[in-house]
Amino acid sequence: MKTWMMGSLLVLSTAGCMGRATHPAADASETGLVLKPGARWVDLTHAFDEKTLYWPASPSGFVLKTELHQEEDAGFFFHTNAFQMPEHTGTHLDAPLHFAKGHATTAQVPLERLLAPAVVVDLPVDAEKDRDATLQPHHLDAFEAAHGRIAPGTIVLVRTGWSRRWPDRKQYFGDDTPGDASRLHFPGISPEAAQRLVERQVAAVGIDTASLDAGPSQDFRAHQVLLKADIPGFENVTGLEQLPPRGAFVVALPMKIGGGSGGPLRIIALLPPT
Repeated sequence: MKTWMMGSLLVLSTAGCMGRATHPAADASETGLVLKPGARWVDLTHAFDEKTLYWPASPSGFVLKTELHQEEDAGFFFHTNAFQMPEHTGTHLDAPLHFAKGHATTAQVPLERLLAPAVVVDLPVDAEKDRDATLQPHHLDAFEAAHGRIAPGTIVLVRTGWSRRWPDRKQYFGDDTPGDASRLHFPGISPEAAQRLVERQVAAVGIDTASLDAGPSQDFRAHQVLLKADIPGFENVTGLEQLPPRGAFVVALPMKIGGGSGGPLRIIALLPPT
């Protein structure tokens, strides 16, 4: 991990957010950080708005309310909003506390688990035949045979392609019955694959579906395995088709909620020059 960071971040030279830089980079002597030409950032986060999907058992999702929108007598314009949402809405973090009593809250998740090199493991999904497909150990075996062993401290992102269905609730969840989470259908991670990732001592695990566990799960065993091992989860991730199997560096920073079991997440990835 440190070798990757030294080679790919601390000696990197200019790139801008969501593509090439549009302004001069700060002097490296001032920041200690310059991006290599051709490196670029990509956003892996769904925007929070009136279309944001939330877990069916929650009574409501993301609500944004304008508090002030006005020209002030002093000669300037002023706008401010208030928002309200369940913790586990949109692109978000699952903190260990979510399924492991006494474990880390959202605010206590170590930064080392939120900023790390990433690998992207594909879970091929035939939505017509098996929309409840789960990542299995043999998928991880195939990845490691092709790309090398998953190193400790790596963020593992599971790519199913399911984010293409966002924000259509019925397509994404497999059911759109309000208040009912018993008839969901979407891909996830098997408990056996989750245990393999625990053995690999990964930093965190993310997926481009609504949950670490597949839709029909009622015991959420993948959650239990990962979160009891203090491995946080990232759910409703998007844009994974832009990432290579290896070589990206992920920054996944949640709102720092004291006592939180999760929270809204802004997750981005730095891609190496191509």
